[in-house]
Amino acid sequence: MVFILGVNFPDSRLVKSALQSFYGVGKQHTQRIMAKLYIHPTAEVGSLADKQVLDLTAELSNMTIENDLRRQLQENIKRLRDMGTHRGRRHAMGLPVRGQRTRTQTATASKLNKVERYG
Repeated sequence: MVFILGVNFPDSRLVKSALQSFYGVGKQHTQRIMAKLYIHPTAEVGSLADKQVLDLTAELSNMTIENDLRRQLQENIKRLRDMGTHRGRRHAMGLPVRGQRTRTQTATASKLNKVERYG
């Protein structure tokens, strides 16, 4: 088991999928990080040297990921709502924000825009 940023990963897990399991780290960020640290795309977490694991942890700790990123998104939505912008009002009412049709098929927007409705 390898410990990266508070998460234990089994030795057989690919580094690419281990990095992508963090919220806010996608395919592009994973490829850039692995290229920067000279890690092979098909490398497993167990095959990493201790120095590589420390470098990986240091690189991830410099990024805005997980709870910090979630908090930042919530603050941005709250700021839009407080300013009274069109997007903020749409978020508050649980309606589609980016111009989708509302005559039918608003189930996804209603599901995603449940941010302190009526608050």
